[in-house]
Amino acid sequence: MKPTLFILAAGMGSRYGGLKQLDGVGPSGETIMDYSVYDALRAGFGKIVFVIRHDFEQEFREKIISRYEGHVPVEVVFQDLNALPGGYKVPEGRTKPWGTGHAVLMGKTAIHEPFGVINADDYYGAESFKVLADFLKNAEGKTNEYCMVGFRIGNTLSENGGVSRGHCQVDANGFLTGVNECHGIRRIDGHIVQTDSEGHEVEFPAEACVSMNMWGFTPDYFEYSERDFLKFLAEHGDELKSEFYIPTVVNNLITSNTITLKVEETPSKWFGVTYAADRDSTAAELRRLTEEGLYPTPLF
Repeated sequence: MKPTLFILAAGMGSRYGGLKQLDGVGPSGETIMDYSVYDALRAGFGKIVFVIRHDFEQEFREKIISRYEGHVPVEVVFQDLNALPGGYKVPEGRTKPWGTGHAVLMGKTAIHEPFGVINADDYYGAESFKVLADFLKNAEGKTNEYCMVGFRIGNTLSENGGVSRGHCQVDANGFLTGVNECHGIRRIDGHIVQTDSEGHEVEFPAEACVSMNMWGFTPDYFEYSERDFLKFLAEHGDELKSEFYIPTVVNNLITSNTITLKVEETPSKWFGVTYAADRDSTAAELRRLTEEGLYPTPLF
């Protein structure tokens, strides 16, 4: 069975100023998601599942899903604030989504095979999908063996502001031992710096391996994630802005020696639309890759 690609497309895009998932930045109006789907199909993925919000479902189906008809099976699931286990209720006044960990849980009923998880608004590169697909093709029937595609920090920065990245600790055998979320990472005068917890700029390791939210899981992940989400709700369910993240689950599973998580490194250069000002450079890069013959246009 071919692995499934699960695309997280429910984000609000607050910093970008709109629904960046639907923004056509390619030469023929392709979205960044289109490039991910194209690369995933070439790498050997067999199904695409999107998690979106109900409020833009019609536009999403018309602008995005219609492109893939005849190319790959597609399913849609929804991230809803009210989709909470254990009888929990949304606290009055909360409008913020519950985070990436909650978004992945929405795929529980649609995904029954090894699957990759990516963001909708990130370009990961063909090499990244190949290493992810190769791992997942060998994961059929297995449990407790996951992976993450690791990027070099210098390949993931924006020219238009600081970014948040998961700094990965990797042992000598290439397995993840932990992820620390770091913020305000940017390049200044040839040096990579981050903003620490006290607001100071400090050096960030130039060769650091970071997570770009590109994961490989088997379906047993859903049970672990729901268990941890229930713990999260017990502690933070009455808060208006706390979020439940994928690395929270991963860190807990690694710390408890429940799983192993192989870091599959990629030479690919990330780019995306974290900020509105990133749009022009992203469009230029996609145009360059197309002119070099790496992609057709239109893609589908």
